[in-house]
Amino acid sequence: SSGIFWDNDSLATLLAKELDADLLIMLSDVEGLYSGPPSDPQSKIIHTYINEKHGKLINFGEKSRVGRGGMQAKVAAAVCAASKGVPAVIASGFVVDSIIKVMRGEKIGTLFHNEANIWDCSKEVTSREMAVAAKDCSRHLQNLSSEERKKILLDIADALEANEDLIISENEADLAAAQDSGYEKSLVSRMTLKAGRITSLAESIRAIADMEDPISHTVKKTEVAKDLVFEKMYCPLGVLLIIFESRPDALVQIAALAIRSGNGLLLKGGKEAMRSNTILHKVITGVIPDIVGKKLIGLVKSKDEIADLLKLDDVIDLVIPRGSNKLVAQIKAATKIPVLGHADGICHVYIDKSADMDMAKRIVLDAKVDYPAACNAMETLLVHKDLNKTEGLDDLLMELAKEGVVIYGGPVAHDTLKVPKVDSFHHEYSSMACTLEFVDDVQSAIDHINRYGSAHTDCIITTDKKSADTFLQQVDSAAVFHNASTRFCDGTRFGLGAEVGISTGRIHARGPVGVDGLLTTRCILRGSGQVVNGDKGVVYTHKDLPLQ
Repeated sequence: SSGIFWDNDSLATLLAKELDADLLIMLSDVEGLYSGPPSDPQSKIIHTYINEKHGKLINFGEKSRVGRGGMQAKVAAAVCAASKGVPAVIASGFVVDSIIKVMRGEKIGTLFHNEANIWDCSKEVTSREMAVAAKDCSRHLQNLSSEERKKILLDIADALEANEDLIISENEADLAAAQDSGYEKSLVSRMTLKAGRITSLAESIRAIADMEDPISHTVKKTEVAKDLVFEKMYCPLGVLLIIFESRPDALVQIAALAIRSGNGLLLKGGKEAMRSNTILHKVITGVIPDIVGKKLIGLVKSKDEIADLLKLDDVIDLVIPRGSNKLVAQIKAATKIPVLGHADGICHVYIDKSADMDMAKRIVLDAKVDYPAACNAMETLLVHKDLNKTEGLDDLLMELAKEGVVIYGGPVAHDTLKVPKVDSFHHEYSSMACTLEFVDDVQSAIDHINRYGSAHTDCIITTDKKSADTFLQQVDSAAVFHNASTRFCDGTRFGLGAEVGISTGRIHARGPVGVDGLLTTRCILRGSGQVVNGDKGVVYTHKDLPLQ
């Protein structure tokens, strides 16, 4: 009973050493080694085990229900294997594709390595330390001249183009893994960095670099009293936490906007684009000068860290979640930090009875087919009832069908056109499908949009100015268009350089959020010794002064 084969873990260690294995994987009924019993809410998973640090601090719980030796035996075996030059990972045997994920290098389970104590990554940076470092670096960034900040952006653009092959290679690895994991086509599409996309991103960064410097720009100047001047000036928000899903190109755009606006930045991308995000972050931070600091932009790699970051309302100034309504709601419920919500993109196009149907066909096809996975793609087509069964509408529906668009009908369209009935009007397809419904008039279209839409982007196609004006005034969305595709709702297309997202809320910023949306204001007062003293002797003039 005291032999070397007391349990399978020690046997596996011995065999791994004899075979000179590259890696030993031991599966358990929990995700890895925790700082205490996994059932204890205070316990946290340890991703990299350092014997000097963790050896005496871990409190082991009960033995595994499905093994003999328990976690203590696994740790002892893993430490032994690592000391003999065989890296080991303890991971869950209940997680689908657990072994494959370990082999891909994903951050799951607990790693044991004989050099772990000298790795930089072993110096676990806390969420607070990461956020504080970003804030400190942002202050260094703000101290630079406009030209110096511009040079950083131009260097980033050049670095992206110089590393295009490496970036595309890492992105292709993410795409292959996503497809193997069965991710939806719309998500894989958003992940893809197509040929020429890196060049396009580099050009958008150069456009941001050429924008007027927003920092310290005076927006109001008032003479309060003689020789007492008040100024309101733009200034950075501070530190931004951006949580986004599946789009690595968003990382580049957000980083450029943060640098131009003088903000520190923490980024948490989806695990499905981990390789793409990691290489983009490395390329971007690689050219940030030491006088600012590489920690200006932090990449959050673990989902577990989000909860800790959301508690840092004294350090982080704005959270921007880019994802579903559910994600936005969860984050709002978990933090005191202001949240700039970017949720569903249930965008409508309404064809009024006076519409030019050739124009309507161009706009509808573009809004749906140009990029179906985009948040500004058309999801619902509303049509004036008088256009039902007309040649113009029939031609439009035929063109949509030719493009492969599947049409689902509301109650009226289902009955009259015999198309499949939609389950809910509040649905974002993000694919080659859309909802169609007939409405009585422009007011009915407005009521439908305000009830079922997501306040993102909505469009009217009409030649009637009165109908257009009514629609533009009464549709309660962040962007409302007349005779133009919803696909135009984009920071770059609007001339903002890029965007961190499209806000469907009302506070602080709305619509595509560019540099201006990442700024706040501060009040500057320049005096010559004035005191209030109960307002005795102060003659208030409150005269507007020229900004120059």
